[in-house]
Amino acid sequence: MQQDEVAARVRQVIDATGVSAREFARRIVIDPSKLSRSLNGTRRFTAAELARIADIGGVDVSRLIGTTTGAGDTTAGAAGDRTFRAASTPSTVRSPSPSRPPTPSPEGGRPLQIVRETVRLIAERGFHSVRVADIAAACHTSTAAIHYHFPGRDELLEAAVRWCMDEDTRRRADATAGTRHAGDELRLLIELQTPRTEQQRRQWCVWLDLWAEAARSTTVGRLHVEYYRQWRETVAAVIRRGVEQGVFRPVDADGTALALTALIDGLASQVLASEPGLPGTGAQAMHDALITHVDDCLTAPAPG
Repeated sequence: MQQDEVAARVRQVIDATGVSAREFARRIVIDPSKLSRSLNGTRRFTAAELARIADIGGVDVSRLIGTTTGAGDTTAGAAGDRTFRAASTPSTVRSPSPSRPPTPSPEGGRPLQIVRETVRLIAERGFHSVRVADIAAACHTSTAAIHYHFPGRDELLEAAVRWCMDEDTRRRADATAGTRHAGDELRLLIELQTPRTEQQRRQWCVWLDLWAEAARSTTVGRLHVEYYRQWRETVAAVIRRGVEQGVFRPVDADGTALALTALIDGLASQVLASEPGLPGTGAQAMHDALITHVDDCLTAPAPG
């Protein structure tokens, strides 16, 4: 079986979903560049990736690898809950039995459910305290189903990091869409980074755990570097626009963005590490300190 035949079938699945390749990569929780290389034939799809593609596309894995007879196809939800031996080539993917009735696929598909529950458990317990059995229980499925989509902990952690990055980026884009005043946009970004809600606190707990993991894992470390490069560039772009609009002083945008994002990280760490309700260490105190920093170091003086 030629790899280009597999790529052609995957392209058909992506086209049928009606979304872009980048969005599809987000849904199957892989680097868009990996998907692109696999579709172009310069990289082989892994068996686990094909399993996730089948789940999100609502097709049988055997259709992707070219072994289906066209009869007895089951949904990807059923495929995801079958025992799966991960391997480096797609030829080892086992088709689900046609005698097994299909099971409903969770919202967003089984891969995203696994990643969402992994992130929630990491926030509550820390990555190294989360077992595959815990994730399976949270997803109401088997450990075999988890390994079907994510054969090892490293791949699961990478997917969790990537999902957090994508969600954070998407929230920022949604919140600032249509905002033209750079000062307002920067304050919106600060508000998004302030851990007021349970969701924001959970996100920060995950980031704190992943910072430590990034120091030990090359893969997570690369993702960490890439995320912070994008995050600092976002802040720097807002600062440059503010300078052009005259609402910010003429500062070095890159250096200022580095200092501001580092301050956000440090203050958020203090908020999460402090006892709730302790004066001067809460989310509002963090927010006030950041706004004061922006006003003192960035905001241009009023004319006249």
